[in-house]
Amino acid sequence: MSDFADKAFASAFPAVDEAQWKGLVARVLKGAAFEKLVGQTYDGLPIQPLYPRARDAVAIPAAHEGAWESLARVDQPDAAGAHAQTLTDLENGSHGLQLVLEGATGAYGFGLAPDLDTLDHALDSVILETGLPIVLDAGASGTRAAVHLAALLAARQVAPADVRILFGLDILHEDAGLCATTALRLHKAGFSAPILVADGRRAHRAGGTEAQELALALACALGSLRALEAAGMSLEEARGAIFFRLAADADQFLTIAKLRALRLLWAQIEVACGLVPKPALVHAETAWRMMTRRDPYVNLLRTTTAAFSAGLGGADLVSVLPFTQALGLPDAFARRLARNTQLVLIEEANLGRVTDAGAGAGGIETLTDEMAQAAWALFQVSESQGLTAWLPTLSAQVAGARQARLKNIARRKDALTGTSEFPDIHEKAVAVLAPPRALGDDTLFPPMRLSQDFEALRDRADALNPRPKIFLATLGEVADFTARAMFAKNFFEAGGIEAVLQDGADLVAGFKASGAKLACLCSSDAIYAVQAVDVARTLRDAGAALYLAGRPGDMEAALKEAGVSRFVYAGCDVVEILSEALERLKNEPGPLLPWGEAVSKAD
Repeated sequence: MSDFADKAFASAFPAVDEAQWKGLVARVLKGAAFEKLVGQTYDGLPIQPLYPRARDAVAIPAAHEGAWESLARVDQPDAAGAHAQTLTDLENGSHGLQLVLEGATGAYGFGLAPDLDTLDHALDSVILETGLPIVLDAGASGTRAAVHLAALLAARQVAPADVRILFGLDILHEDAGLCATTALRLHKAGFSAPILVADGRRAHRAGGTEAQELALALACALGSLRALEAAGMSLEEARGAIFFRLAADADQFLTIAKLRALRLLWAQIEVACGLVPKPALVHAETAWRMMTRRDPYVNLLRTTTAAFSAGLGGADLVSVLPFTQALGLPDAFARRLARNTQLVLIEEANLGRVTDAGAGAGGIETLTDEMAQAAWALFQVSESQGLTAWLPTLSAQVAGARQARLKNIARRKDALTGTSEFPDIHEKAVAVLAPPRALGDDTLFPPMRLSQDFEALRDRADALNPRPKIFLATLGEVADFTARAMFAKNFFEAGGIEAVLQDGADLVAGFKASGAKLACLCSSDAIYAVQAVDVARTLRDAGAALYLAGRPGDMEAALKEAGVSRFVYAGCDVVEILSEALERLKNEPGPLLPWGEAVSKAD
């Protein structure tokens, strides 16, 4: 039986339709509009709280059968170190290698030099003719690296037909004609794996939306197809010479839908070219922008979710950033965890045993279709303007999405666990082989990380000696103040300002003993109405710069007159308030200046 409702163990339950469900929801909403439950992606796509089953859906096939292949990133600049990385990863279960060259989109400050000696050393003792995938993340060095790799194979007397090297030539980084003629020579020499990459990660790591990333990848793919055809390849050969690369992030539903949408979109282009669609080869890498420097172990959860989503979305090849990638060059421990993340998902969770696991799920199918439509509309603009002329337009749209994300993060509408929520200000440092390096200039799509503004606050707080503190003045009984005291602790410690809970009944004595310059009143609205103004005056007279947890309501004027400078509540700009607080503390040689004067001095 196809329907769950027809199963014998479910037959005793009455059927429930959508109208009945909405009636129950209305009771819970207590008069609020149903639209309150409808989310929205950064592309403006609605996310409904409930979707019906997509009964007519069909699976979208990937290029591979079974589980995806796991790639280990090799980005150690030192050739000997890179060689050690390749052997360790391959000996311990990785299916292939992602050679990251310096300056590439995925280099993140590190990467191999694209010269023959470095590549030869890095791949020493690697038996390339077994067909293990070698995927280049090459950037502007693609054609140069391709020539060196071809020479390397010739020197080792390895036939091109016996290897599987995806050279990763990219028309966004190198001249399209040069990429195409190089690809044609490689193709004629016998290299059969895709050679040119259509990479959407630049849009993603700059803060772009799913549709923007897809549109960039599609535009690059079609530009590559045209360049290859102009160089002398048939359309059939050119189509087989292109693969895709996308970012996979911690939003599992959007990542799954994005990978599925890519295949639908590329199939539409293939049909328009007179080709019978074939599944494109897709490489997914866990996203740079979601990686945090603070509480980096949470990155293990993010990358696991991202790899899970990439696999279920149909990626053929997946690489996972080690959890310390944003902190510098990852060490062997971080690389081991990145490697084992995929091995557990493939070999223990058996995720590769179902083709297109999201097929038929109403939410996944709807997101896939709507995302594809949004991306197609952007792609059509690239066609009307031409790829080169369109890129600044897309850059401006990506910048808008980035600012919207940072605004929502600053207000904690988009939570970052361990950074904006539940921070650990006494976290221990983790080991890396080398400190972080600059990522290089990308004027069109400047890279960012979602946590960067909060991390800047933490860095400023760490630079102050001693560490800044805030005294939480709790009023009333435990039940009155606990919720807001915990909110305030989270709030201020996200900026590196340590929260000191009141210990004892004497607020002034507790404040002075804490060593804090700041204080925050924490209690219920009912207690505030009776005690807040008097307590604020007392703490103000004791030298405290005052905050209050919660919205002031009708008491705002009285509380401000009593010394409360700022009100902290869900939805306020956390980054702005904490930045002002740190400026006050940095510029405070003796007694704190009044709020406005302190901020003016900082400016």
